[in-house]
Amino acid sequence: MFRRSHLQISRFYRSISTSPTQPFGPPPPISRRRVVITGLGMVTPLGCGVETTWKKLIQGSCGIRAISEDDLKMDQFDPKTRAYAFEQLTSKVAATVPCGNAFGEFNEVVWLNSKENRSIARFIAYALCSTDEALRDANWFPTEQEDKERTGVSIGSGIGSISDILDAAQMICEKRMRRLSPFFIPRILINMAAGHVSMKYGFKGPNHAAITACATGAHSIGDAARMIQFGDSDVMVAGGTESSIDVLSIAGFCRSRALTTKYNSAPQESSRPFDCGRDGFVIGEGSGVMVLEELEHAQERGAKIYAELRGFGMSGDAYHITQPHIDGRGAILAMSHAIKQSGLHPNQVNYVNAHATSTSLGDMIEANAIKAVFSDHATSGALALSSTKGATGHLLGAAGSVEAIFAVLAINHGIAPLTLNLKQPDPVFHNGFMPLTASKEMPIRASISNSFGFGGTNASLLFASAP
Repeated sequence: MFRRSHLQISRFYRSISTSPTQPFGPPPPISRRRVVITGLGMVTPLGCGVETTWKKLIQGSCGIRAISEDDLKMDQFDPKTRAYAFEQLTSKVAATVPCGNAFGEFNEVVWLNSKENRSIARFIAYALCSTDEALRDANWFPTEQEDKERTGVSIGSGIGSISDILDAAQMICEKRMRRLSPFFIPRILINMAAGHVSMKYGFKGPNHAAITACATGAHSIGDAARMIQFGDSDVMVAGGTESSIDVLSIAGFCRSRALTTKYNSAPQESSRPFDCGRDGFVIGEGSGVMVLEELEHAQERGAKIYAELRGFGMSGDAYHITQPHIDGRGAILAMSHAIKQSGLHPNQVNYVNAHATSTSLGDMIEANAIKAVFSDHATSGALALSSTKGATGHLLGAAGSVEAIFAVLAINHGIAPLTLNLKQPDPVFHNGFMPLTASKEMPIRASISNSFGFGGTNASLLFASAP
């Protein structure tokens, strides 16, 4: 595929006049190429791996637990300071990745604790782990230089490694700057997740890292798809990663009153999207990575195809640093753009994985936006709707990619996952317009995954069944 296009480009160069006075002609036309998903990888609070995570999600398991002082990553601080910091936190629940060496657990020894991994922070390790699974799933380990040059990486993060920054600041306060690791900067740079993936596998195509808060994962996937569509690459490893369960991140979100505080004694009930009892999101961690591939490239090598990425919609609220406008116009625009780009009718979408984080205002505004976009299709009950954050918490920069994978798996398995902890639905819901409270087997040919971030940035990804 690439060799033919390369020959065509060479002929095009030879046909161009090199006269210094002749006006430039138009750029060569670009025919948009189709993009499919051929590999999936995940590290989530429900477990390590796609199979483990999906099974637990569908069954209604929850990955949220109470946190302890050890979760605050304050190893450089004295016990009294650690105890005081923990006491001051108003939210004491989090969705942490289960670690260990059993099946379905993240193995820290392999991904974090070896001598070679000194330059790798936890958010980078999560990305490497989920990428490994996704590439194995796609069976894409190119050895030819040409194939490596046509394979790129697009993995972002919302925050990166705050705990490393906190440790470094403490060393400065204690006049121990000489003990600062030479790997400090490479550990905190957000683009280093993509960098480490490209270096490990020799991928020399586009190397990209989106940083758009909680829309990061979705933007990373959408950007990667466009790189394939425009011919920059044939294969892209794309997604988001996050590991911000630390004292400073939790304290910061507590101070902005974004986190739940009412359910510290009942952690598994604390994330309740669309429920009247919601009072804030639960901070989570993890990573989701997809292998995106140009359709003909995937077909020629006989790759398994999960779904096609047919639409990518973006918008900005242009309103407030943390709150969406009450009219939900930003969400409406993102979903509408994705649907228009896909060439589908709204009634052909069967499932929406909502961004809904369990915040009072955001959930209600998104619900109204979904109702505005899908109209009778939503209120008739034909459109399945859920937020999977009841099970996973809010994975920040990884949320968009993890939930995009859920949207793809919904198509692949014909199951729409439930919304956990939905006991008393928000009054915005009525009649047929209601989030799922149990996983539902149904034909799903097209699904949308929504992601909205601080700063008013919005993204919607539309997936359809494999061509």
